[in-house]
Amino acid sequence: MGAEGRAGGGGGGGGRLRPGRPGGDGSGMSGGSGRRRGGRRAAGTGAAEPPWPPPAVGAAKKREGRSWRKQKLLDIHEALGRDPVDVEALRAAARGRGGLLSDQVRRRVWPRLLGLNPYDLPPHPGRGPLRDHRDSHQVRMDVERSLGRFPPGMRAEQRSVLQGQLVALILAVLHGRPELHYYQGYHELALVFLLVLGPRSATALLDRLSTHHLRDFMDPTMDSTKHILNYLSPLLARESPRLHRFMERADVGPVFALSWLLTWFGHVLPDTAHVLRLADFFLASHPLMPIYLAAAVVLHREAEVLDGPCEMAHLYHLLSRLPPHLPDESLLARALQLFAHHPHPELARQAAPRHRSLAIGSFPALQAASSKQRPDSILRRRRREAEAEPGPTAAGGPGAPSGLVKAAVWGLSATLGAAALAVTHSALEWAPDFLLQLF
Repeated sequence: MGAEGRAGGGGGGGGRLRPGRPGGDGSGMSGGSGRRRGGRRAAGTGAAEPPWPPPAVGAAKKREGRSWRKQKLLDIHEALGRDPVDVEALRAAARGRGGLLSDQVRRRVWPRLLGLNPYDLPPHPGRGPLRDHRDSHQVRMDVERSLGRFPPGMRAEQRSVLQGQLVALILAVLHGRPELHYYQGYHELALVFLLVLGPRSATALLDRLSTHHLRDFMDPTMDSTKHILNYLSPLLARESPRLHRFMERADVGPVFALSWLLTWFGHVLPDTAHVLRLADFFLASHPLMPIYLAAAVVLHREAEVLDGPCEMAHLYHLLSRLPPHLPDESLLARALQLFAHHPHPELARQAAPRHRSLAIGSFPALQAASSKQRPDSILRRRRREAEAEPGPTAAGGPGAPSGLVKAAVWGLSATLGAAALAVTHSALEWAPDFLLQLF
């Protein structure tokens, strides 16, 4: 299952997953039928076929593609500027077609989806010496083994710096939350956030996720994780009793989907454009949404499963690996439909009747808190007013770095995080100037 070779840096519109095809146009999707645009000779006729698509149609499709992206960016910009911030509109944008489109937008929206104040960030995790932690050794080993997860083409010294930041980021969250226990795969999610957000914002985001969406995976035992996995079986039984019975006869449990949950599918997707698209989707969704997407993937492959032998080893091998050309946007839409048609409290009565999920239980409070955020314009003004007050302030008193310096450092950290992904050449190509004007 260990698909390696990260690339990317921008999500994209609808299309199909192409494992092993990094970067490209930033969307990570296949497009068109593969025919050449110029005319070609039809077999057996000697006549030249007209170009496909016709130039006028092709131009119209390009204009349409630019149009919906620009409109989506405008909608996101307006949602960020409302008071309070329109988090529901941001969630809809992150879940909808193409996700958040680029890392520039993700840096603005991801923290807001979890109710984080971008002007009240934790210290840089790598500034001080690393304190020892019960999971320090495992964290370092996993990070050292994850060379293939970094953008290809990155120089060894750059990768070494990022690996150090990744270790520091993870240990900073674990030190601040003694009740949390590291699990293998956690570092893969942390790396995605580090590359997009930079160290300080990534620390804040990972900390919030670890106490909410990922909380059930961070217990000292795997009991809570097993309960979450158990939601998959009744979901499949409701949608396709035949498929469910077939899998039960083969005695293949839901463990094939374990890495999908723990890493938000990042462990089995080699193209970071797809990983980022799923991060948009999951950050804007209920903590159980990875289970619903897992069900959508299995249901999409129903015919393939039923055509094979009813054997545990065969089915585990088949299901634990994602095939190429999965229609990702339609699968996300199917996951949303499943979530609406099969509410998780109903599934819980079959899957985990006596289990109390901390992630599920804390989600309503997280949603309520994130709905009361003030826009950046007000937060910036409050920060300037606090910095203008004489005497010791929140900036740290005499001799401490000014708020402006801290803001500059934060901006530089975010920029460095983006620069790490820039080497993958997957920036959004259709309107970079437009993005810069908006953000």
